[in-house]
Amino acid sequence: MATQDSANTTSTSFIKSRRSSLIAAIFLMATSAIGPGFITQTATFTATMGAAFAFGILASIIIDYVVQQSIWRVITVTNMRASDIANKAIPGSGYLLAVLVIFGGLVFNVGNIAGAGLGLNAMVGLDPKWGGMLSALLAIYIFSSRKASNFIDRMIIVLGIVMILLTVFVMFASNPPIGEALRQTVLPDAINFATITTIVGGTVGGYICYAGAHRLLDKGTTGIENIDAVSSAATKGILVVGLMRYILFLAILGVVASGVTLDISSHAANPASQAFQHAAGLTGLRIFGLILWAAALTSVIGAAYTSMSFITVFKKGVTERQRNIATIIFIAISLAIYMVMGTAPAALLVFAGGFNGLILPIGMTLFIFVAWRRQDLMNGYKYPAWLLWSGIFVCALTWYMGIMSVGAIFNYLNIA
Repeated sequence: MATQDSANTTSTSFIKSRRSSLIAAIFLMATSAIGPGFITQTATFTATMGAAFAFGILASIIIDYVVQQSIWRVITVTNMRASDIANKAIPGSGYLLAVLVIFGGLVFNVGNIAGAGLGLNAMVGLDPKWGGMLSALLAIYIFSSRKASNFIDRMIIVLGIVMILLTVFVMFASNPPIGEALRQTVLPDAINFATITTIVGGTVGGYICYAGAHRLLDKGTTGIENIDAVSSAATKGILVVGLMRYILFLAILGVVASGVTLDISSHAANPASQAFQHAAGLTGLRIFGLILWAAALTSVIGAAYTSMSFITVFKKGVTERQRNIATIIFIAISLAIYMVMGTAPAALLVFAGGFNGLILPIGMTLFIFVAWRRQDLMNGYKYPAWLLWSGIFVCALTWYMGIMSVGAIFNYLNIA
């Protein structure tokens, strides 16, 4: 009887531990995707395209779903980090992937710190440079804590829920044309590949697509026995991101459809801030500031954590403490770059998403190759045919969109 009770206790403990790790992975991926770049990109493209941007959101959600399902499954089944999988599949490719992800994460993290500065500016009127610096120092303090891992998990869940609830409030306040938005979700008046590539890059490109999966590795939730739970978690993560994406779009669309012109081109442009203020006055501005700051802080943490999870490919046996130190250095470098550069924060945030969208097809190609041709790395797991073929299609599509939009993406940095 005692043995059975012990077994039941162990089973219950395992289930609770797995649930905790899955929730942490979902929210790390979701809050990394719901960053200041995503918010600024959504505002910018809604201002320029109106309801037609709804199609870009739908396309990005579908692409995100296939990408996350593919990458989470392969990492979970192989029980290896993305760069190690790439090296096993094609020797040397893991180093290239690591360099690209770390560099892309650095670009994004400079944008995240810029977003934190914009958030505190909207919330309390603090100069964006000072706001960015204080937020980066807070992130450094969090990683310097010996209880950083558990604190990060709890914080990103709370801030993620707060962001969604506040955005829902502003959506109702802006009174968007929901019928027109639904029509153009499937029958758009215009399609812009640069916007789709940028919004995909801002929500699943670069480091973001590996954030949740690498968190599962660190928590020990791997192996074929966990594949169903991991697949379900990936789906829930995409649903959280997709819901937030569409709610934010509708909140800003309501303002644009009312005839308000948002400033998206000046050095001080902060289109999402303007939209929230028009929708709900000074309260809306303060709400926006809190949303953007929360999104930025969680994204600074997510970008730094995930980017530095790739350093293990260069040095085996790196301890969690050593990775935390590397993460602190990574955030400090991001902060230093932000403090000296002159690019407008909003322009940088849009460019960061586009740049990571250009990185996405490289990693996706490697993972599709492993799923298709390297069954020896999959520990006997039979990869679903539907996911393989949809992955091949999405991989080809992201290559095509990246090639078609590379010039437009780099032009985002030329906003005066």
